[in-house]
Amino acid sequence: MRWWDIEPVLALERELFPEDAWSAGMFWSELAHARGAGATRRYLVAERDGRLVGYGGLCAIDTTGDIQTIATARDQWGTGLGARLLTELLSAATAFECREVLLEVRVDNLRAQRLYERFGFEPIGFRRGYYQPGNVDALVMRLAMRPTTESPEPSASPASPVHGTQGNPTHG
Repeated sequence: MRWWDIEPVLALERELFPEDAWSAGMFWSELAHARGAGATRRYLVAERDGRLVGYGGLCAIDTTGDIQTIATARDQWGTGLGARLLTELLSAATAFECREVLLEVRVDNLRAQRLYERFGFEPIGFRRGYYQPGNVDALVMRLAMRPTTESPEPSASPASPVHGTQGNPTHG
C-alpha cells in the first residue's frame, strides 16, 4: 500500500465497515511504520482492472504478528482474494520472524472466521464491545507459525495483483 492507495482504501473501508471504519489518519500512521530498516508493518492492496478491490495489513512486534485489517470488495467475495491477501500477510509474518499471529474478527462475521479457520487460526478469547460504536464483540484468534516458509494457500495470480508497501507486486 502506498499513500495514493489511501483514498480508494477509505472508500472501500466505509462501504464495508460503515460504523467502525478506520480514518485516513489511522492508515497514514500504519504506513509510517511500514518503511525502512526498522519497519514493523506490512500493508498490501489488490487491484483488478485498475480498481482497488482489497487490502490488508500486519503489525509485527517482537515475535508476534497481528493482522490489523483485511478486506475485499463485495463483488470479490468467494473468488479467493481474501485467502491470497491472508497468505501474503502470513508470508510477511514469516519474514518478520513471527512465532504466532493474532487477529480480531467480529463475532457476527462467520465468513471471515471460516477463512481464518481454514488457515489454522484457533479461537482463544473474546474482546467484549471491541467494535465501536456498535458495541460488537470480537473473537480473538491465534495461529502458531510453522517453521517452514511454505504457504497454506497459493499466492496471487496475475489477475489479482497485490502490491505491498515496498512497491513490489506481491499478492492479493
